[in-house]
Amino acid sequence: MLKASNIHKSFDTLHVLKGVSLEVAKGEVISIVGSSGAGKTTLLQVLGTLTQADKGEIWMNGKDISKLSSKKLSQFRNENIGFVFQFHHLLPEFTALENVSIPGWIAKRDAKEVEQNAIELLELLSLKDRLHHKPNELSGGERQRVAVARALINNPSIVLADEPSGSLDTTNKEELYELIYKLREKYNQTFVIVTHDKSFAQYTDRMLTIKDGVMEK
Repeated sequence: MLKASNIHKSFDTLHVLKGVSLEVAKGEVISIVGSSGAGKTTLLQVLGTLTQADKGEIWMNGKDISKLSSKKLSQFRNENIGFVFQFHHLLPEFTALENVSIPGWIAKRDAKEVEQNAIELLELLSLKDRLHHKPNELSGGERQRVAVARALINNPSIVLADEPSGSLDTTNKEELYELIYKLREKYNQTFVIVTHDKSFAQYTDRMLTIKDGVMEK
């Protein structure tokens, strides 16, 4: 489903990724762990096409996305990749329903269809009573669930999560873990999760470790 081969990435003289390769199957939930500065977030950004690798190939659903033009890559990203970040990045002036709907609007989907999909996702994530609440009216766990719903609104092939449990307490971490597997069961959704939290990572199907820009075997 996702295959990265020999990924290299440098920033000036700092060689961050040094030939990283990995494969992820459809419906798999994997975690990538490593110390600060090991290259976890850079790898996730490269896999998500937010940063271009200096060398290497990325294939998703049989397509070599490393060769797409900037315009086609932006379209591919919006249609096929969902993102969840540690600090949610919800827009404060919009409600939960509107925040979830935004990627669908960007994709120029039918507005009513997008809204209905957003409502269904928010209800699935136990946020039925929070549709019209703005981020500052939600708890940390609720904001993270809104962010997960937003990542799913365009039915992406894969969801990439960067430290999704980093700002959550123990109870909300457990709820997020249960939520991820609930979504995998319902939608056969694929997740790649970057985290420093090994207690969270150990529950995933596979835990990969990156050290000094190299994936340990």
